[in-house]
Amino acid sequence: MSFAIDISAESEGWTKIPDLETRIRRAAEAAMLDNEAPPSEISVVLSDDEHIRELNKHHRGMDKPTNVLSFPPARMKTPSGATRFLGDIVLAFETIEREAAEEAKPLENHLSHLVVHGVLHLLGYDHEDEEEAETMESRERQILAKLGIPDPYAERGNAANPA
Repeated sequence: MSFAIDISAESEGWTKIPDLETRIRRAAEAAMLDNEAPPSEISVVLSDDEHIRELNKHHRGMDKPTNVLSFPPARMKTPSGATRFLGDIVLAFETIEREAAEEAKPLENHLSHLVVHGVLHLLGYDHEDEEEAETMESRERQILAKLGIPDPYAERGNAANPA
């Protein structure tokens, strides 16, 4: 199975994370493989709070930064055997760094979790209600465990969800 992951950095803060591209690719591929995605392509934008706040305001009506946003493409039929574009994931460095510090988690693990979370959104998972949230969190836990990353919800008891 093939996956293309286009990564672009718009913020200098991301240089603090060692092996950044490898970590992102590993998390995204684990989420796609675990969900048996067809040959696919995603775009990951490593941004900052200012940019993601604008996106969040424009697309969700929330005038504040968030950790991750996922943008699936408009519905269009992919020709048989062609690589399917799953969409874009945008991550905000300052928010992710702050959350990792507040939750006493390694920044690298929190980033991996949010990449998995973003990919799951592109694959159709959501957390708008309690049942959806439990299903999505369960998938995240399974994928992260395969990556050797501890349960990100263990400390906070499933109460909070990434955006």
